[in-house]
Amino acid sequence: MTSSSSVPIRRALFSVSDKTGLIELATRLAAAKIDLLSTGGTASLLRDAGLRVTDVADVTGFPEIMGGRVKTLHPKIHGGLLARRDLDDHVAAMTAQGIEGIDLLVVNLYPFEDTLAQTSDHDSLVEKIDIGGPAMLRAAAKNHDFLTVLCDPADYGDVADAIENQGGTDLALRRRLAAKTFARTAAYDSAISGWMATSLGEDLPQVTSTAGRKIIDLRYGENPHQQAALYKTGQNRPGVASALQIQGRPLSYNNINDTDAAFELVAEFDKPTIAIIKHANPCGVASGEKLVAAWQTALAADPVSAFGGIIAMNRPLDAETATAVASIFTEVVIAPDASDEAKAIMAAKPNLRLLITGDMPDRNTSSIKIKSVAGGFLAQSHDGGMVSADDLKIVTKRAPSPSEITDMLFAWKVTKHVKSNAIVFVKDASTAGIGAGQMSRVDAARIAVQKASDIAEIHGWPQSRTIGSVAASDAFFPFADGLEALIKAGATAVIQPGGSVKDNDVIAAADAAGLAMVFTGMRHFNH
Repeated sequence: MTSSSSVPIRRALFSVSDKTGLIELATRLAAAKIDLLSTGGTASLLRDAGLRVTDVADVTGFPEIMGGRVKTLHPKIHGGLLARRDLDDHVAAMTAQGIEGIDLLVVNLYPFEDTLAQTSDHDSLVEKIDIGGPAMLRAAAKNHDFLTVLCDPADYGDVADAIENQGGTDLALRRRLAAKTFARTAAYDSAISGWMATSLGEDLPQVTSTAGRKIIDLRYGENPHQQAALYKTGQNRPGVASALQIQGRPLSYNNINDTDAAFELVAEFDKPTIAIIKHANPCGVASGEKLVAAWQTALAADPVSAFGGIIAMNRPLDAETATAVASIFTEVVIAPDASDEAKAIMAAKPNLRLLITGDMPDRNTSSIKIKSVAGGFLAQSHDGGMVSADDLKIVTKRAPSPSEITDMLFAWKVTKHVKSNAIVFVKDASTAGIGAGQMSRVDAARIAVQKASDIAEIHGWPQSRTIGSVAASDAFFPFADGLEALIKAGATAVIQPGGSVKDNDVIAAADAAGLAMVFTGMRHFNH
């Protein structure tokens, strides 16, 4: 059978949960003299629209039972879907059993994913697990040489147009719709199995799958020669994938990646906080009593890198902050909400993308992060590790002051979101210098120190903000040289995981310098 082979459609079966576009499609099919079959509520809706419909129960000779759990699971339905029209024994079986062929199947599934986003009630979710729908979809998709299958209202128009223009559907269209159908049933089962695994406390089950629905095709990936698209999973987590874009050009792959990193970072903080991100690393992070104060301090931390950056905040965007943010070139602003005044201010920057999420992600909520590797993928739980002041182990002769502890905890949260190896200087609840993604920890420290020195020169400050600051390291210091670089830069306290065979040397270097140091017992690698 060639791709140009058109299969006529004489009989269509409807059984849909989502009624979008249903009446229009059925009306166009009826006008083409196609017989309509349907189940329960769908049949009633079609009749109310003045269309002639045959009940599935009249075809099967068996009523819907068990509250609709059993209605299409019958040989006269599945025989009509699965019979190959080019095999004599199939045709003979249809004749012998009084089975009529079904040429078009229109089915969408019980809204399990939507229900999961609204409730965790076990019984409610079980009742939204569709059985007959996936069975029919898979049968029709398997037999796509002879059947057309529709699982998405977005494709209704393509099929109706094909019927009106050429009397049926060609093989290329049927194969595309069949592939989409198998993807849909796979995603549906993935959502169900994921929910059940989570309810059983199995974050990493023996068998797993990942599925998503394409939201948008992107112009390209990280580079112009790469293809890319954004997919939405069933995970109910506020963020870039579910955000409403208020204005601006379409998002790029890099925009989305960086915006996700920024928004997850600010979710770590309780006070009004701003994070400015470039290439998935923070260049300025600050908290303040007001959002605009946080912005001013975060920008001052690295105004050069902030140009063309991604700005995330954990409070609704207000007019004062919007005015300040709009003063520099920015790619994306993401916030849980924005006032009407703030939106109007942002509108004066038509190229700036403004994203509204409706809420902040819960930093304590467990989720799975996936990374592809050749021949498979890695899966791990979200890094929700947190430490409090009570968790800190003081390992030096000098104990940190209360203000140093406050800044160390701030630095520790930021460090979690900096690419390893990572060093972060913090002073007065704002970053003073960040060294990210280096092959050695001492190099990360040197870069953080140098950036802080450069920023002081840009601002005309008398000294670098690393003087009198605290510093954080995402992993232990393998040698004392990394710590010595922090001491030389003027840090007075350090927070780090500890656990190196050279810990005693590192502690001795801290004591010699009068430095306070604490161990967290927790590492924050971010590769």
